[in-house]
Amino acid sequence: MAEIRFEAQPVQRPGKSKLNNRIEMLDVILVVLLTGFAVAIILPFLNVIAVTFVTQQEYMKSTILLFPHSFTLENYKSLFEDGRIWTGYRTTLLLLVLGLPLNMFLTTSMAYGLSRPNFPFKKFFIYFVVITMLFSGGIIPMYLLMKELSLINTIWSIVLCYGINSFYLIIMMNNFTTIPISLMESAKLDGAGEWRILAKIILPLSMPIIATMTLFYAVDRWNEWFNAMIFIRKGDLTVLQLALRSIVIDSQISQQMNVSNVQTDKQFSEGMKMSAVIVSMLPIMCVFPLLQKHFVKGMLVGAIKA
Repeated sequence: MAEIRFEAQPVQRPGKSKLNNRIEMLDVILVVLLTGFAVAIILPFLNVIAVTFVTQQEYMKSTILLFPHSFTLENYKSLFEDGRIWTGYRTTLLLLVLGLPLNMFLTTSMAYGLSRPNFPFKKFFIYFVVITMLFSGGIIPMYLLMKELSLINTIWSIVLCYGINSFYLIIMMNNFTTIPISLMESAKLDGAGEWRILAKIILPLSMPIIATMTLFYAVDRWNEWFNAMIFIRKGDLTVLQLALRSIVIDSQISQQMNVSNVQTDKQFSEGMKMSAVIVSMLPIMCVFPLLQKHFVKGMLVGAIKA
C-alpha cells in the first residue's frame, strides 16, 4: 500500500506583512532620528578639536571648521609652556586621590545603613538627606567652619567640604534595597559582621552602581573650581579649571594689547580656549571606557562571586 503523507501548510496571516512593513518603517525613522542626534553631538565636538589646530587667519575666514587646512600646534604649545597648567594638574589629581575614596566610603556606608529595614530612625535620616537637596547652609557658614578648623588655603578644605552627594546616595540606597535580605541573614548566621557583609556581599553584587557613582564623583572632583576659588588663595594649590581660566584670560588680554600683530600671530585666544576644553576633558574621556565595561558585566561577575 502506498503511504500517504500529509504536510501541514503554513497558515498565512493577512496582517503579518503589514506589521513587518510597519516595524521596518519605524526602524528607519528611529535610525534617522538617532543619526540626526549623533551628528548634532559630534559636529560641535569636531569643530572644537579643529579650532585647536588652526591659525587665527584661518579661523577668521570661517568659524565653523571640521578639518584644519593650515595645521599648527602653537595653541597647545603655548598652553603647556605655562607652568600654571602643571600646577593645576597636580592639585586636581591630588584632590581626586584624596576626595574620591572619601566620597565613595561615606556614600556606600550610609547607603548600606539606610537600606537595611531595621535601621534605627531610618525615615528620619532619609527625610534629612532629602531636605539637604532642597536647602543648604550656604557658603558663608562653610567658610566660617573651615576658618575655625584652620583649613583655609589647604587642600583639605576642598576635600572635606564635599563629602556626600544626596542624589547619588539615594540612587545607591535604592540599588542596595534590591539585594535579597536572605543573603545578609545567611552571612550573619555564619558570623559575618556588617562591614564584612558590605565588603563581601553588597559591593560585589553592586558593581554597576559602584562604577557609575565612581565615575560621577570623579567628574565632580575633576571639574571642581567653585570651592577652590573660595577657600584657596595660594598659587601653588590652584586647581586645573581655575588655572586654565587664568591662562585663557591672560591670552585674551595680551592679544587685545597687541592688536597690530594679531593677523600674524599663530596662537590666538579662541584657539587657547578650545585647547583648554580638550585638555580638561581628555582625561575623563580616557577613564570612561575603563569603567564602562563594569556597567554591563558588573552584575554578572558579582553574582558569580556571591
